[in-house]
Amino acid sequence: MAVVATALDLHCFAYLALPRQLGKKPMIMSTYPSNWVAHYVRNHYERLDPVVMQALATPEPFKWGMDIPLRRLSPQQKEFINHASEFGIRLGFTVPIHDGHGPVAALTFAADQKRPRFENCIDTHARVLQLIAMCFHAHVRRKLSQEVPIDGVLLSPRELECLEWASQGKSSWEIGQILGISRNTAASYLDTVKEKLGVRTVVQAAMRLAAAKKSKQN
Repeated sequence: MAVVATALDLHCFAYLALPRQLGKKPMIMSTYPSNWVAHYVRNHYERLDPVVMQALATPEPFKWGMDIPLRRLSPQQKEFINHASEFGIRLGFTVPIHDGHGPVAALTFAADQKRPRFENCIDTHARVLQLIAMCFHAHVRRKLSQEVPIDGVLLSPRELECLEWASQGKSSWEIGQILGISRNTAASYLDTVKEKLGVRTVVQAAMRLAAAKKSKQN
């Protein structure tokens, strides 16, 4: 992501994966100043950050900062914004990432001031950046996800990933676009999933996955 962002003149980015449980820390991967990131995590600023708040409320990418105000800010949020600006984080473009259960992550490209190349990239490639964010999120989740056995059957990381996206209503073509594989390859993974689980449809496989996740949580 750092290489891609730099190539697009979007040098400063932050990926934040929200915790599913209260009290847990978010996962952050970024090129923001390390002392700001440590301070952010230590103080649970994801609960206060107005950019995160807006990402929770909408699945659509949005610009913020400078002359593009966020929603109405509390005094604490205004103080947070001022503090972030001291570290060169003054404006940006955020891609919320939502799944079937709601918002799960966000990827932000930020800058310390208005720059023509930054603005042009955001305006011209907003949808491309959204796709990049989704692909990056999928890659992170695949790398860090724990295996979820379904009635004793273990799916490969790629099979599980395809089933996860299919359970959110994505077609084989859409899954291929997100994961960077062909439509036929995505469909083949889903066929293998159905065969392994002994079911006839992807919907049935998704229901088995949901039941396995619920059982694991309990």
